[in-house]
Amino acid sequence: MAASSPHDHTYHIFLSFRGSDTRKTFTDHLYTALTNSGFHTFRDNDAIHKGKSIQPELETAIKQSKIAVIVFSKHYASSKWCLNELLSIMARKTCDASYCVFPVFYDVDPTEVGNQKGRFRDAFDEFERKGEFSKEMICEWRNALKVVSKLTGKVMQDEANGHEAVFIQSIVEEVGIILKRTVLALPLYTVGVESRVKDIDFWLKDPTDVRIGVISGMRGIGKTTIAKVAYNLNYADFEASSFLANIREASEQQNGLVRLQNQLLSDIFKGRRQKIYNSAEGMVKIQEAICQKRLLIILDDVDQMDQIETLIGTGDSFHKGSKIIITTYRERLLYHQKHKTFSIKQLDNDESLQLFCWHAFSQDRPMEGYLEHSERVVRHCEGLPLALQVMGSSLFGRNSDFWKCFLEKLQTNPDERIRKTLEVSYKSLHDHHDQRLFLTIASSLVGEDIDHAVKMLEKSDFYSEIGMQNLMDISLISVDKDNRLIMHHLVQEMAKAIIRQETIDGSEKYKLYHLTVEETDTVTTEAFLLSKNKKCGKRKYSEYEANACVLPPEAVAHGYEATRV
Repeated sequence: MAASSPHDHTYHIFLSFRGSDTRKTFTDHLYTALTNSGFHTFRDNDAIHKGKSIQPELETAIKQSKIAVIVFSKHYASSKWCLNELLSIMARKTCDASYCVFPVFYDVDPTEVGNQKGRFRDAFDEFERKGEFSKEMICEWRNALKVVSKLTGKVMQDEANGHEAVFIQSIVEEVGIILKRTVLALPLYTVGVESRVKDIDFWLKDPTDVRIGVISGMRGIGKTTIAKVAYNLNYADFEASSFLANIREASEQQNGLVRLQNQLLSDIFKGRRQKIYNSAEGMVKIQEAICQKRLLIILDDVDQMDQIETLIGTGDSFHKGSKIIITTYRERLLYHQKHKTFSIKQLDNDESLQLFCWHAFSQDRPMEGYLEHSERVVRHCEGLPLALQVMGSSLFGRNSDFWKCFLEKLQTNPDERIRKTLEVSYKSLHDHHDQRLFLTIASSLVGEDIDHAVKMLEKSDFYSEIGMQNLMDISLISVDKDNRLIMHHLVQEMAKAIIRQETIDGSEKYKLYHLTVEETDTVTTEAFLLSKNKKCGKRKYSEYEANACVLPPEAVAHGYEATRV
């Protein structure tokens, strides 16, 4: 086999494995992790193995790859196709010193492979018994196994206490070092990401499409992970690239945006630093730089337009073919600028259960006896990846009694880590009116027909249509196909936690009232929140504040029943 030149490489990795052992399990997860990390990986399909010799497709793929990753499993040696594939890989290594062969010993020890012990010995005994292959061929197979078993690789039983996901991540990192590529680290489990990144990947590969793409969705939905996968898959196709993380948080720190400007310029110029001392100077230098190269830039967790303008300006100066991805929970952030929107939806039930189980059990399904408990957690999380990760990690290694107590606690005490993440959206509502409106909807109006809800809110002096649009823009509420107001269960829990805290603190910012809807209405709500602050309405209710159980006449007329909180 002739050595390939550096320009002949179609693939980063050729993945060799025994299909019946690991195709739908370990190798499938490894393949997904490698591709999500931006490594173009060849994996054969079931249709390739036809005939008595290794197929030309495999020969070509081996020749056009930079590294071969061989997954050794118990029945690897019982396949003549795998053994012939191994010979081709080792032949490539013999004639090309730069070619790397990386063995992964999945459920076997290197000595079993090299010395043909256990199942490997059984396989060769069977070959010799049948007499299908010459002694020379069998000897070649044995020698190849002996050589490859001594190469540096990974042994699962020696690492990560047998946890596949951790083991796979270590393989990805090792391969990255071998190939000398810098990729962004990803979570161990990326269930549902591949399908959600597909359209983004297609857009990035189309230089004629719009320059700016916005990945939007509620907090904790996985926007950053999806952006990282898209970056890993595509950054090598651009002249330079930059991933600017946690922009909202950085903008709140002293000189935080200046630091990001410095990082952006360093990434564009491949490490050559151009020291910036203030944001105005940085804006000028960035405008001069972005027109020189075809760039891929990710602006992660943006919540204000001035953050974008400080980092990349208006976007008009970019070199042809450049692409910018912005992740944000504010759906209408770039409303007046031409862009493509990718709205990230919640995981479906199957995806949710799988992601939760990876964190709770280190496998893609519940352990025996935990299915019902797992399904309860999944229902509670409503497809939010952050919640599934936090809940699963909290329950990992715990017994059944702990699970029962944990599930009981969830009914009244939402997880603090999840609540704080979701609360960022609420706190971004600088307008007191919109905060009161959000708490009112969470308390009373989830599930109501939106037109009916608007009327009810306007009777209580809310500017409901404007306020609701503001809440929709940051993914706190939405409207379903039946025109009903909906809110993620965990967002509603967060709102109720805020109300409870204000009650504990003795806050007089709001009052809570029970609402009985007339029989002609379709929905009965539990409570209704009226604000005392005049910013919440056209009239203030100060005359009714002395006694929390006294209602304004308008409320009495519409069937509100007062309840002290």
